[in-house]
Amino acid sequence: MSESNTTDALTGTVKGPGERPHEYLFITADNVRARIGEFVYYAARDGREERRIIGNVTERRLVRNLPDTFLSDPETPPSVVSSLIGLDGDGCELYEITVETIGYFHPGLGDFVNPRIPPRPGDPVFLASSETLADCLSPRRAGEVGSAHVGSLLTREAGAVPVVLSIKDVVSTHLAILASTGSGKSYTAGVLVEELMRPYNRAAVLIVDPHGEYDTMRAVEDDPRFRDERDGYRPEVRVFTHERVKVRFSSLTEADVKYLLPEGTSEKMLHFLSQAFRQLTATRRGELWGYHDLRDEVKAQKYEGDARGESSNASSIEGLLWRLDMRFDKPNSIFSDHEHIPLAEMFRPGRCTVLQLSDIEQNEQQVVVATLLRRVNKARMATVRGEAESGSDSHLPYPVFTLLEEAHRFAPAGQTVVSTNILKQILSEGRKFGVGIGLITQRPGKLDQDVLSQCMTQVIMRIVNPVDQDTVAKSVEGAGRQLLAELPALTKGQAVISGVGVNTPVMCRVRERITKHGGETFDAPTEWARWHTPEEREHREQDSAVLAAPPAKPKKVERVRGFQI
Repeated sequence: MSESNTTDALTGTVKGPGERPHEYLFITADNVRARIGEFVYYAARDGREERRIIGNVTERRLVRNLPDTFLSDPETPPSVVSSLIGLDGDGCELYEITVETIGYFHPGLGDFVNPRIPPRPGDPVFLASSETLADCLSPRRAGEVGSAHVGSLLTREAGAVPVVLSIKDVVSTHLAILASTGSGKSYTAGVLVEELMRPYNRAAVLIVDPHGEYDTMRAVEDDPRFRDERDGYRPEVRVFTHERVKVRFSSLTEADVKYLLPEGTSEKMLHFLSQAFRQLTATRRGELWGYHDLRDEVKAQKYEGDARGESSNASSIEGLLWRLDMRFDKPNSIFSDHEHIPLAEMFRPGRCTVLQLSDIEQNEQQVVVATLLRRVNKARMATVRGEAESGSDSHLPYPVFTLLEEAHRFAPAGQTVVSTNILKQILSEGRKFGVGIGLITQRPGKLDQDVLSQCMTQVIMRIVNPVDQDTVAKSVEGAGRQLLAELPALTKGQAVISGVGVNTPVMCRVRERITKHGGETFDAPTEWARWHTPEEREHREQDSAVLAAPPAKPKKVERVRGFQI
């Protein structure tokens, strides 16, 4: 590790105040250390105490350079020309650096305090050492209870300054991971889940996985780094594939049922559905009921016209029944009269549950998520208030965290879907009841801005789309404007982390995952070339021979003393 990283190093001199009240400028000839995202400090007296007022470098501007004529000949290094006329070529450039003041770190508070004492022109500016930053940037230390070591400070050597999130704050005030495709958002989410499964957290986590990327999390069960031999802790990972995902029909709301009906369902049909739904829920309150119970209530409203000129509603009822049957009365439906996944099976401390929805159509995915989140929210509210009976499905005696991949599917901007309202409710009220939400999306511009703005910890990776950049700038308050300007320049695995999960916004290098990443991009040319290899050709010929072979005759079943052999 270089000396500049292990000791506080003098790097420049204060010039004066910046454009905004909490900014100042300093001048330096150091082109290496005074870069955007770095942390510097000046000394100021606060009463009887001398404080190190830390700030973040947000802008840099070249204010003096060699003349253009010295730079015009690429064959001759500028330093050679400048030395001939008596100038030191290495010190000819001067930079004006803009610093956004953060404050001094208060160990008792575990946070920064800004005394609002500006530096004086001529005051020395120091580059904060890695040791100094490791003590103040993160609210937790790696390996502590409630910590999540996600990476290290990007402007320093890998591992020199760990970036460690506070799980308590991330879960209670919600999380957003935002990035363009291929920037590493799912990889980063995997790192976070690994930390949640560690012995010092033992979290109750559910991942809604529309693409089947998280089944590789199973590896934590057999990895000794996730175990605690003192009490026998070993994390569990349960993967529910689409055929195991069931939604109890009576847990659907009227809005859910209407949302699942096809376009073209008339207002008259919806009126009859509302009448049937209300009648059924009023007479069967607290009981289980299924689709055919609702169908019977709809059919009971059917009547033909009579001699007095009363019009018939038969065609509307038949049309509604046809639409209902098309959606709910089909084999292998996810909607069941009695079956669903108990909350205690999905959420348990030390268990990561992966809900794979890849083979379920999008509007059904939205209903699955809406129904699940409603159940979780009601259970936690009832449990906290002491209204839930122990052992019942509404008894959930511990906080939970749900991670939603492709979050823009479940709260799209400018659209009304059944999952948006419950998400808004949990994001605004979930802190009181221990229901945490994490949103992951590659298109923040397509995510409802009210939903995004309520996630108080943000992990923002490379974003190129101008609409997405604008959405992030408007919805994310924690990160400074200059750090957000760095987003297009970030590379894979680099992120700006801001919000309540860290003491101040930082540029982070995400650490390497322990488990295998399940969302790798296919290497198409390699796959195409493999198709022509002798091994693959031989496999295809064997498969063809098996398919062409006549079916084997069934073996004769012999019976011995009433048993089949």
